[in-house]
Amino acid sequence: MQVPLYQAKAEFFRMLGHPVRIRVLELLQSGPVAVRDLLTEIEIEPSSLSQQLAVLRRSGIVVSIREGSTVSYALAGGDVAELLRAARRILTELLAGQNELLAELRQADPPLPGPRPADAPMADAPLDDTPLIDAPLADAPLSRSPLPVPQGGGARA
Repeated sequence: MQVPLYQAKAEFFRMLGHPVRIRVLELLQSGPVAVRDLLTEIEIEPSSLSQQLAVLRRSGIVVSIREGSTVSYALAGGDVAELLRAARRILTELLAGQNELLAELRQADPPLPGPRPADAPMADAPLDDTPLIDAPLADAPLSRSPLPVPQGGGARA
């Protein structure tokens, strides 16, 4: 049975759904990059990078190139670079929209004028010197008793 296109797309985006894989693809946009240079740029353990490169290689999105003892990786095609550029454009638009919303919120609810007096209590500070946690209670073991279960014929979710 053939996989529906929407499911294949979901698998494709799931494959891209790791920050190290995205960073590798970004670095490969300018051409082949040696694994040692990827390690320097990404600053992760070699075994972790190797795992992420294997995922990208198995998917066919990157290819490995061996020259002597040096292994480099390159994008398999230009469409991946275009996808990354499209993602950047989409994120830029989304963030611009959020900045506009933030500006509107700030205009709609301006801060109170003037600085807060030094002797005014903070909103989350206690009003007196009472400790927030009693020492004997803090040292008490946590209870392992289950939460009470309601009795009766109520519906279950």
